[in-house]
Amino acid sequence: MAKIKTRFAPSPTGYLHVGGARTALFNYLLARGLGGTFLVRIEDTDVERHQEQAVSKIVEDLRWLGIEWDEGIEVGGPNGPYRQSQRLDIYAGYVQKLLDAGKAYYAFETPQELDAMRRTAEARKQNFRYGRPDPLPTAADARRAQAAGRPVVVRFLCPNRDVTVHDDAFGEVTMPAAEMDDFIIRKADGYPTYHPANVIDDALMGVTYIMRGQEFLGQTWRHVLLREAWGFLEPGYCHLPLILNTDGSKLGKRDKAKIARRAAKEYLKQHGRDALEAIMPGDLANLRALVDDGIDDVATAEVLAEKIGTALPEVDVHDFRVAGYLPEVLVNFIALLGWGPPGDRERLTLEEMILLFSTDRIGKTNARFDRDKLLAFNTDASAAAPADRLLKGFKDYLSLHPESLIPASDEALLHRLLKATKGFRTFADIQAKCGVLFGPDEAFNYDDKAVDKVLKKGGESSGFAVLVQLRPMLQSCDWTAEALEKLISDFCQSRSLGMGKVAQPIRVAVTGSTISPSIYDTLAFLGKAKTLARIDRCLKRQTA
Repeated sequence: MAKIKTRFAPSPTGYLHVGGARTALFNYLLARGLGGTFLVRIEDTDVERHQEQAVSKIVEDLRWLGIEWDEGIEVGGPNGPYRQSQRLDIYAGYVQKLLDAGKAYYAFETPQELDAMRRTAEARKQNFRYGRPDPLPTAADARRAQAAGRPVVVRFLCPNRDVTVHDDAFGEVTMPAAEMDDFIIRKADGYPTYHPANVIDDALMGVTYIMRGQEFLGQTWRHVLLREAWGFLEPGYCHLPLILNTDGSKLGKRDKAKIARRAAKEYLKQHGRDALEAIMPGDLANLRALVDDGIDDVATAEVLAEKIGTALPEVDVHDFRVAGYLPEVLVNFIALLGWGPPGDRERLTLEEMILLFSTDRIGKTNARFDRDKLLAFNTDASAAAPADRLLKGFKDYLSLHPESLIPASDEALLHRLLKATKGFRTFADIQAKCGVLFGPDEAFNYDDKAVDKVLKKGGESSGFAVLVQLRPMLQSCDWTAEALEKLISDFCQSRSLGMGKVAQPIRVAVTGSTISPSIYDTLAFLGKAKTLARIDRCLKRQTA
C-alpha cells in the first residue's frame, strides 16, 4: 500500500484560527505517526478575501506551534507550485476536459436574474435549485454573452443520483439527488471555485487522506462527483467536530466583532456619538458598519477595542501567542478538541501525540473551548518548565510587545523576573506585575482605590506615616535582598505592625498599585535611587 499523505490547505484571509490549527495538527500527527508525508499548500483563489500578508502569518503560526511539513509552501517539492493562484492554467485545462466531455456547460445569468430565481423558489416555499437549460449553451453562446457584458461561468453537470460519502468520524453520509444542483466550477473572472481547485490539487499532489472541519462534510458530494468525472482516485475522509464556546456558540473570529460592538455601544451611551467617532475619524464608514449595521468586521473591531480599552477573546493562534501562552500548551489543548487519547490522558507532548494519535478516537460530539482549562494547563506547564524554556518563551512574548519596557536583551534579568513571579499563569502576568518597574518614575499612575485603602487610612499608623518613617532608613540601607529583608522585618517588629501594613504602602508608592512581585524583589529590581524617587513622588500626594 502507498504511504499516507495528508495536507493542510488554508485560505490566507488573516492569522491562523485555532480550528485551522487543529486541522493542521491532526493531519501532521497522522502523517508522522504512520510514516507518511504532510503537505501544506495555500488556497488563494478567493480574490476578494485574499490577504497576501496572511500567507507569512500562517506559516509563522504553524512553525511557532512546532508543526513542520515535508512538502509545500516555502519547503518545495515535486508537485508545485503550492499556491493555487499560480496553478490557474492547470485548472483551466481540467475544466475544459469536462466541457469537451459534456460534463460541464456554460451559464451566464446575471446576479439579479439569479436573485429573482431564488425569490421565486422562496415564494413557492421550495429550496432553490439552479434550473439546467435545455439545450445547453454552446461555446459560441458563451462568447456572444461575454461580448454583451454578461458574466460567463462554467457549471458542473450533476448526474441524477444520490452520493454517499464514507467518513471515518461520521460514518455513511448520503446527499440525495433532489438536493443537489449544477454548481459553478469556474467563476466569471476565470478563477476556479473552491471545489475543482481543491480536488485537482489533492489528486495531482498525491493526497490520500483528507481531514478537515465538519463544515466541509456537506460539500464533499461535489468532490466525489468531480473526482469521478476526471477519473481521480477517491481519498479517505475524516471530518472533525465543530469547536464551540462554552455557551454553545461557534468559536469564530466574529466573536471579536460582537464583543467590540457591545463595548462600543456602552461607550456610546456613556460618552455620546461624537466621542465614539472621534476615536476613529479616518475610518468612520467601517466604524459605523460595525456598530450600527452589525457588520462583523474583525479588523475594525480589533482597532476599536484597543482604542477603548476592551479585551477581545483569543481566537487566532497569534492571539494566544500575544497573550503569553506556551505553544506546546496550546498544541496539547487543541489536540483534545475532538480527539480522546488512550487512557483519557490530558497532558501530552507532541512526540507522545504522534505515537498515540489515530482517527478512530475522533468523535462526532462538538468540542467545547474551555479557556479556564487552557489557562490551568498553561499555569501548570509554566511551573514545571525548565528555566531555559521559560526564558525562550518570555523573550518571544516580549518581541511581540515593543511597548514593554522590560529589557528583553538582559537574559540574567529575565531569569530573575521569571523566578520572582513563579506561579504566573501566562507571560502577560509578568508584564502586569513587573512592567511598571522598568518605566520612568513619573510615568505610572496611582490607583485611587489603592491610595485610599493602603495609604490614607489609619491616622498616625497610615501607609503614608509608614513611608515617612521608613524612607530615611531605606536611604541608609545597603541595597541587598538580605539587608532589605532585615530592615523591613525589624521595622515591623519595632512598631508591632504586620508585614502587609508595611509592604503594601511601599508597593503602592513604587508601582501605583497593590500588584508586584514580593516587596524585596520589587525593591531589588528598582534599585535604591528609583525606589526613593518614587516614594518621594508618592509622599507629595499626602498633602495633595
